[in-house]
Amino acid sequence: MAATEAVEQGRAAFDRYAWDDAYRMLSEADHATPLEAADLERLGTAAYLTGRDEAAVEDLGRAYQAFLELDGIDRSVRCAFWLGVTLLLRGQHARGGGWLGRAGRLVEERLPQSVERGYLMVPAGLQTLPKDPSAAYRIFGDVVAVADEFADADLTALGQLGLGQALVAMGDAPRGVAMLDEAMLCVTNDDVSPIAAGIVYCAVILACRDIFDVGRAEEWTAALSQWCAKQQGIQPYRGQCLVHRSEIMQLHGHWADAMAEVYQACEHLSAQPGNPVMGMAQYQRAEILRLRGRYADAEAAYREAASYGHRVHPGMALLRLAQGHIQDAYAAIRREVSDAAERPVERSKVLAAYVPIALAAGDTDAATLAAGELFDLAERFDSPYLRAMAGSVRGAILLSEGDYATACTALRAAWWAWQEVVAPYEAARLRVIMARAYHALGDHDTAEMELDAASLVFEQLGAAPDLLNIVEISKRSVAPAAGGLSAREVEVIRLVATGVTNREIANTLVISEKTVSRHISNIFGKLGLSSRTAAAAYAYDHDLI
Repeated sequence: MAATEAVEQGRAAFDRYAWDDAYRMLSEADHATPLEAADLERLGTAAYLTGRDEAAVEDLGRAYQAFLELDGIDRSVRCAFWLGVTLLLRGQHARGGGWLGRAGRLVEERLPQSVERGYLMVPAGLQTLPKDPSAAYRIFGDVVAVADEFADADLTALGQLGLGQALVAMGDAPRGVAMLDEAMLCVTNDDVSPIAAGIVYCAVILACRDIFDVGRAEEWTAALSQWCAKQQGIQPYRGQCLVHRSEIMQLHGHWADAMAEVYQACEHLSAQPGNPVMGMAQYQRAEILRLRGRYADAEAAYREAASYGHRVHPGMALLRLAQGHIQDAYAAIRREVSDAAERPVERSKVLAAYVPIALAAGDTDAATLAAGELFDLAERFDSPYLRAMAGSVRGAILLSEGDYATACTALRAAWWAWQEVVAPYEAARLRVIMARAYHALGDHDTAEMELDAASLVFEQLGAAPDLLNIVEISKRSVAPAAGGLSAREVEVIRLVATGVTNREIANTLVISEKTVSRHISNIFGKLGLSSRTAAAAYAYDHDLI
């Protein structure tokens, strides 16, 4: 294909948001004959949007120089700005700062009264935000004023985003999220460029997380997914954003998708040695592994997170609790709750974990204090998510105190709150706790129905430890007469029925893989079975699930 034809096709692909095709065609043309400045900018943009970050840096850098040689100072500044911002988001502060410094010098010398001046206010506002939200609010107000003066959609979205972030940081969440919603509307209405869209979305998700607005984060995630579906090859999410998307997916019961998202984050971050966001990604990976009962793999992931400087609690403490090391868990979570970060998101997770660990250690008073603080956070943020979390721990404390009737009432209210948030795993765990209360009250039929409902959810998610917990709680006899299975063999066949591997069974039951293989061989022999599929069918047919 002739270079000129490849350029034309690349431009056409770029205009219809076919980013992979645009990159391929323009790259092919560039190898034949160096592209002109505008096409280099297109090539760099297509590279960034398809996840080719290093190629994007090179191509946008070439575009910057090409525009400079043509005296296209405004376009040079814009290339330098996006280079600086995207490098900063990757944790490459020296390179990013260098490009922003170049852009600032050009604006000061050549374009003092331009829209580009507004763009260069954005990094200044972001730097100011953590230290002085009020000052950052004023800076972003100036950004929006410049954007309005020049009718620049990208700058408008970035300015509104900054105003929303500043308002949230100042404690004015209602006005803040309204401004964030305006910024996101610019994205989903196709008013802004795709690079700006990805930056706005990830920042909005982080802000929603910080104020526990799970519903808004989910709504904008769905809207942006529809927006992305219209664009070939687009990868608008980067490391930290992918981790937060994984957290949302996990909450809503999409554990396989959540794990895929966090693996994508790890792959993306592997090209950025030392980026602390890798610690966040490894911690999220460990959380899903822990819930699935893959304890050895989870511990390895927690340790990997720690190597990047990320906190490993409360997850590691909950892992120790699941392994039966109660005192180790309690020592860790006590220390964590005493010096936990002031950010409410992290604090709430530590408090929610502190309660069951304290109860397991027999310290009801400490659990009650932690639950009270969690309730205060729920009131402060008026968050359904926090109300569900606080109601759950309150119900667990009432159960531990023997107030079964009141516990049932509190747990049922918390269950409805989890239903509102659409958190199937948390809701199922509450049903198990309710079943314990119903059994204590002598209402065994209701208890077993709660366990049956919870079991279905745990099977779908692959939550092997919770399935084993149901076996221990259920009052139904698991009679070995059908095949003479021992109690341990019942645990093994139950896990086989969930589709997990021998290694995962070994992790869950804290035994060796060799012992698991021996149990499975004994099960096959006793029941006259020849495959894991047949064993799973037997477990279902004989109510072992």
